[in-house]
Amino acid sequence: MIWMPNRERKKIITVTLIGTTGNILLLVFKFVAGFLGRSSAMIADAVHSLSDFVTDLVVLLFIKLSAKPIDADHKYGHGKYETLATTIIGGVLLLVGFGLLWQGESKVYGFYFKDEVLEAPGYIALIAALVSIVVKEVLYRMTLKVGRECNSQALIANGWHHRSDVFSSLGTAIGIGGAILLGDNWWVLDPVAAVIVSFFIIRVAIQLTVPALNDLLERSLPEETEQEILSVIGEVPGINNPHDLRTRRVGNSYAIEAHVRVDRNMTVWDAHELTRQIEVKLRERFGESTHISIHVEPLGSD
Repeated sequence: MIWMPNRERKKIITVTLIGTTGNILLLVFKFVAGFLGRSSAMIADAVHSLSDFVTDLVVLLFIKLSAKPIDADHKYGHGKYETLATTIIGGVLLLVGFGLLWQGESKVYGFYFKDEVLEAPGYIALIAALVSIVVKEVLYRMTLKVGRECNSQALIANGWHHRSDVFSSLGTAIGIGGAILLGDNWWVLDPVAAVIVSFFIIRVAIQLTVPALNDLLERSLPEETEQEILSVIGEVPGINNPHDLRTRRVGNSYAIEAHVRVDRNMTVWDAHELTRQIEVKLRERFGESTHISIHVEPLGSD
């Protein structure tokens, strides 16, 4: 993000701090409930909440860095910091998902093939899971709303992290509730829940990480976006054959480079005025922080 108004930055920091407070309280509650309630699913869910707390800190740090103005060493601004934050959040989620998968699968395997005895989860673990579902759903909706209003990749990613915790706690609640209500032959539902939840977490992690990695690796904007850019450029009277378009993302902003052809007898002043009109139209469409570079060629050149 090249520039962010103080009002938007304050909204992002505020909603992230609210989420951090909620995560800390849930983290403590889940660990206590997991140990007292003898629930592996709840302990795994608590680990997931720990990852939420860590990613909240990452968002706070990188939002501050990405909001720094352009300087001598960062001519395109610091927007990639936020993309990097999104990648870190996705990576953390991916590790958490595979960790939960391994832990739950090991217990399920031990129960069915090694005759290992599992402990019955307690009601406190079920209560913790239900509380977590409500709290995390509220945080998800609140965070996603602000993230979309402020066009913040990292905050939107963190919102989905909250939603992944809803899935985690929902699966945990089903597993714990089933283990409690159906008897000792069904205690395996507790680790089974952890396995099912892990797949949701891994899926969300991939959805966050892949686009962020593409931005870090300078992938071009989608084909439909590039066609729209060429269309906007072509609408300027006097501009011919926009070509050699190159695009990429810089944080939440676009970087656009293109070549255009103009009348070879046109003055430098008039050609400059045409490029200025292109810049105005592109920024009206894609945001004031859009980086634009237009190269002018004489009409009729190869």
